[in-house]
Amino acid sequence: MSTLSATSAPPPRTSPRAATRDPARLALWGSRAALGLLTIGGLGMALLDVSLSMTTQMVGYLIGMVALNLPHGGYEHFENLRHRRTSFSLRYIGLYLTFLAGFVGFFFVAPVAALALAFTTAVVKGGHGGLKVMDALCGTDHLQQTWQRGLAAFVRGGAIMLVPLLAWPGVYTMFSTYMVHIFDAGATLPLTTHLTEAQILVGTVYGGAVGAHLGGGLYTGGPSAAWWTDVAETSLLIAYFTFVPMMLAVGLYFPLWYTLRQTARTTAISEDAPAPDRLSLPLTWAAMVLGALVTFGLMAGFYVLVPNPMGGVGLLAGAVAFYTVFVCLLALPHIVVGDWLDQARGIWYVP
Repeated sequence: MSTLSATSAPPPRTSPRAATRDPARLALWGSRAALGLLTIGGLGMALLDVSLSMTTQMVGYLIGMVALNLPHGGYEHFENLRHRRTSFSLRYIGLYLTFLAGFVGFFFVAPVAALALAFTTAVVKGGHGGLKVMDALCGTDHLQQTWQRGLAAFVRGGAIMLVPLLAWPGVYTMFSTYMVHIFDAGATLPLTTHLTEAQILVGTVYGGAVGAHLGGGLYTGGPSAAWWTDVAETSLLIAYFTFVPMMLAVGLYFPLWYTLRQTARTTAISEDAPAPDRLSLPLTWAAMVLGALVTFGLMAGFYVLVPNPMGGVGLLAGAVAFYTVFVCLLALPHIVVGDWLDQARGIWYVP
């Protein structure tokens, strides 16, 4: 029977067996093409000094995050739980709801610290989840040590939350403030009062991490195909979050990169899935229905309970801030329970 316990790093993948499977390969290349085209568009707008209105960015953000990405989060749990025993699924759901309740409480007690944890969670989700895609489809022969894998996850995930702070500081601090004001209208973010210092620190740490990650991979594995793929994808992510306007970039990253690539990973390892027990599938469907009810119930309840649900701003900007906090609440147990505590499989399973 599967148990929930800490995971250990898998060995590096030198020959991704799924790389020749057409659906997985198409999804993988689709993610690269989507972000590549958006990056070229963003770069072209910068060169022509053309700006994209904030209204357009926020609409794009909500479409990407709500309509396209949220359903995939539920599917990741469905795909994981449908292969498990009933007793495991019940423990899994119970732990998820426990972590979720704890994170909600943390936001009410210490919204600034909770927001920092939420941003860290986004880094972990994009980075650690992306590392598992590399294991399954791209190869990780250049990542021989645990610290190298951690650095790779930090660099890829950091592109989501750290690069925009350097490239779009005004938008970054503005929406961060809106999110904190949902809970405390008088709160001031340390980031807004020490922005220059924060940018210098972030730029130094992240730039050093990128150099150490790619340089260390070259030293360890040489100029292998996996290393060159890593260089290209890492460069693409950094360029994407540098040139594509921030709100649109974040909103489209998850459906067009994270979701497409996790779909490719799922397709690639589908033949390795163990057979579920006879009660697992009905329980999993019940869990999805319960999850949907809990999700929308939490959203409605959250709106009623928080002191300032729109963050003191207009409807569209407030909706973006409110939904961002909401999805952050779901993300932490998604990672901790969905993968880290699941030794046998997990939402980012690679055999």
